[in-house]
Amino acid sequence: MTDIAMRVEHLSKRYRIGGPQARYQTLRDALVDAWPRISRVARRKNNSSNSWQENTIWALKDVSFEVKQGEVVGIIGRNGAGKTTLLKILSRITEPTEGRAEIHGRVGSLLEVGTGFHPELTGRENIYLNGAILGMRKHEIDKKFDEIVAFAEIEKFLDTPVKRYSSGMYVRLAFAVAAHLEPEILLVDEVLAVGDAAFQKKCLGKMGDVAKEGRTVLFVSHNMGAVNALCAKAMLFDGGRIILIGDSPAITSAYLARQISEGNACIERGYRVNLGVLNGQQIDGFEITKIELLNPKEPGSGARTGDPLVVRITYAASRQFLSPAFMVSFKDLYGQEIIRLSTMPISGYEIASLYRQGCVDLLIESLPLVAGRYYVDIGFAREQIEFMLRFESILEFEVQAQDVYGSGLLLDRSRGLFVVKHKWDHKDNGQTR
Repeated sequence: MTDIAMRVEHLSKRYRIGGPQARYQTLRDALVDAWPRISRVARRKNNSSNSWQENTIWALKDVSFEVKQGEVVGIIGRNGAGKTTLLKILSRITEPTEGRAEIHGRVGSLLEVGTGFHPELTGRENIYLNGAILGMRKHEIDKKFDEIVAFAEIEKFLDTPVKRYSSGMYVRLAFAVAAHLEPEILLVDEVLAVGDAAFQKKCLGKMGDVAKEGRTVLFVSHNMGAVNALCAKAMLFDGGRIILIGDSPAITSAYLARQISEGNACIERGYRVNLGVLNGQQIDGFEITKIELLNPKEPGSGARTGDPLVVRITYAASRQFLSPAFMVSFKDLYGQEIIRLSTMPISGYEIASLYRQGCVDLLIESLPLVAGRYYVDIGFAREQIEFMLRFESILEFEVQAQDVYGSGLLLDRSRGLFVVKHKWDHKDNGQTR
């Protein structure tokens, strides 16, 4: 019997970009449109090949690897590197353009919030639906049902349609189902990007348990600390290709080194926002157009330990958002969150509403971080609900060392991660020597 859980050979996926967007059609629409479409195909036969090539992108290109049973493998890389596309192919959500994937075992996946959930069904019904999709019998699901509900912490809402769930409830239930229904192979994509710190810790603990049980896990994450802690092996993706495979510490270090060489301290481009589903309705109409790090004490000098720092988020809203909230989080190079600040009641600052164009400034009067490289996450929420939108590691910057204490010494990580304004006092009880 083979010990290979997954074998991927020359896997490629091509998508068409641009052009007119497809719309949903009835059968009558399809029949009416069929003849004109056939005639157009005939006319364009001679020149369609070049046009197709110009308007396509390879999300994956010639990817090959093997994963043994019981291995926990981290998949890392920048946004758009092809990580999620790979998991969608392995989950049979989409088909490859070229190549093949051979999978031995039942696959459970958590790729997006609420993937595989029917919005009109209750939490209870979706648990059984997902179990049936995995090929489990009812009595098998019954054995795990109480554990799933307890882990997800949704007892009060178990018989409520999931379209009324918040994003946090969605992801808690989705992860609980994926982790507890015992698939031989578990595919997890950025589950730690949603939810609070307690839930993230809970997820890491459960994934550690799954790994110890001998099940195979593919784990996509930007959290390098989590990848090193959970995965013995990692793969680094870039441009739809695997560029490195090896031990997790070596691969994450190589990835961070690449990020440092490509880092910058200002991003000026649009990020189209799709906040997902809340209470059964699609929320859109919000765009972050620019993110900046500014040193108001000495413009253009960059971030320095002890200097003030402004994180400026410029936005455009095509409709009014009531009681919105913004979040800025600082992480170290291993993806560990070290500071989180937000416009929430706990911070003593709230935004009543926003509309059209504007900017939000976060002012840190004295930057407490010592010299080194850091990431910034940006979050946005409507009506102060959980941060349904979160840009992971959207910006990378470097803090420059400075003589904060006036001692003549520059502070680095050998003296800790933070600097703190403080005073010393000494009393010798009047004794002299």
